[in-house]
Amino acid sequence: MKNLKNLKIGVIFSLLFFLSQNLFAGNFILSDDNLIDPRAKSKINEIGSEVKSKLGTNVYIYAKESLGLNEDTSRKEKFDIIKNLEKEIIPALEKPYILLSMSVEDMYVNLLFSDNLEEVVDKDDILNGYVIPLLASKDKNTLLAKVSASMLNGYSAIVDSLSENKEIKIESNAEIGNQGKVSSTIWRVFMYTLIVTSLILYTYAVLRKKK
Repeated sequence: MKNLKNLKIGVIFSLLFFLSQNLFAGNFILSDDNLIDPRAKSKINEIGSEVKSKLGTNVYIYAKESLGLNEDTSRKEKFDIIKNLEKEIIPALEKPYILLSMSVEDMYVNLLFSDNLEEVVDKDDILNGYVIPLLASKDKNTLLAKVSASMLNGYSAIVDSLSENKEIKIESNAEIGNQGKVSSTIWRVFMYTLIVTSLILYTYAVLRKKK
């Protein structure tokens, strides 16, 4: 436990130093462990700059491959440590802000808000509709492709909600936003179809047994 606490303290100081450098540079991707494609990074920062300029809101991404937590740590303890790490990140963010955070190996994604922005952006809709489906997809795409797509898709969806709320168009997000909605809709239709088909097959099997 002592080693875990020392690890946590070391990670926190490293995070704060890294964040201060990136915030000064105007980078909206605080960390990505090289999991986000350079082209996606460039687009995210382009969108983020326009959002800050037009809407006055800072939308950040903090993505990690792993937080280096001990494998023997319980799920509850991992969750508590991650939440505490997020609390340490928040003071370095420029308000108002939205932070999309994730850790691949820890199977963790979250959205954090300031200034009642949770009333503007639907957390569950963003994570369940735009981020998690792409991360969890069982296909041949690489981890780089999945993280890049999920972070860009989620970021774009957040910006869509902000721009619609203030009725101000974000030009750099226009094309991405439409594509994100299409991919999310396709995913949901696929999942609903899968569930309905499974129910039909199950019902058919039960009825056949009764005969």
